[in-house]
Amino acid sequence: MNRYSRQELFAPVGPQGQAKLRASRVLLVGCGALGSHLAEFCVRAGVGALTIVDRDFVEPSNLQRQGLFTEDDARQALPKAVAAQAHLRAINTDVQVTGLVEDFTFRNAERLAKDASIILDGTDNFETRFLINDLAVKTETAWVYAGCVASRATCMPVIPGRGACLRCLLEDQPAAGGENCDTVGVIMPAVLQAVAWASVVALKILTGNENALFKKMYVSDLWTGERQILEAATPRTNCPCCGRREFPWLEGRRASRAAVLCGRDSVQITPEGAFDYDAARQNIRKAAKITTENDYLIRAEYEGLTLTLYRTGRALVHGTSDETRARALLARLT
Repeated sequence: MNRYSRQELFAPVGPQGQAKLRASRVLLVGCGALGSHLAEFCVRAGVGALTIVDRDFVEPSNLQRQGLFTEDDARQALPKAVAAQAHLRAINTDVQVTGLVEDFTFRNAERLAKDASIILDGTDNFETRFLINDLAVKTETAWVYAGCVASRATCMPVIPGRGACLRCLLEDQPAAGGENCDTVGVIMPAVLQAVAWASVVALKILTGNENALFKKMYVSDLWTGERQILEAATPRTNCPCCGRREFPWLEGRRASRAAVLCGRDSVQITPEGAFDYDAARQNIRKAAKITTENDYLIRAEYEGLTLTLYRTGRALVHGTSDETRARALLARLT
């Protein structure tokens, strides 16, 4: 029995659409609440190749809403990209799944998106979304903006040259201090609503049904029933991105070297230049209490904070949103 038979029976997909899916290459940025479900959709739908880029690791608080992961993943503090790759390969061996434990930045964005049929948004911050938007417009690659916070879900397809881009509707990324899952939480139904919208948008694009797209930004509050719809069929006149072809996020002019992570009370710090992981690991072992160590990272507790250090030198300092305090801890331990 053809595993995709029920999907092919849906007339807009059919065998031809399935063949297009099989030939597609999907880049998924982020594998948290949105990304883990979007990744499973891609693999079960039968895309040809799926590349997952994620900078984080699995912890117990993820399990409430991040569908791919297990308690064992959290106990081992496995990088999400690694855990997702293993689980997804077990679901469908015909799909080429690649999990990359990396931060998606202006330095690697164009390389990672090379040959991608579509880019899916599984992120939790607007800096990365504006980077994806710059990248998609410059390379003329379709992408799907999706988001969720509290009980609200958002989705918008971006087809460069044939509709509005994200900056047509949002001139700039929101100022820090707004609502996020750290301040107001998030419930599973909001996640699944955003995933449902993003998945059907991706399915339409990848099967050649672009004419069926809703070229709008949908915002829905599942708790109150309120809904907002913003038109996105026409690019905004003089849009700095798709109109004037300005790409400050992709060029690194809007990039930050440290970032406070949504829902984590954590600061991410990215090193500049060469980094000696083995020497840093030895220093951490001497000075702090090791809680986890595996092939991908080392975690340690020190002075009420927790440091997670990856082999690349990228560090997460948990227990604070103060960048100065986080940098001081990292310098002291490494």
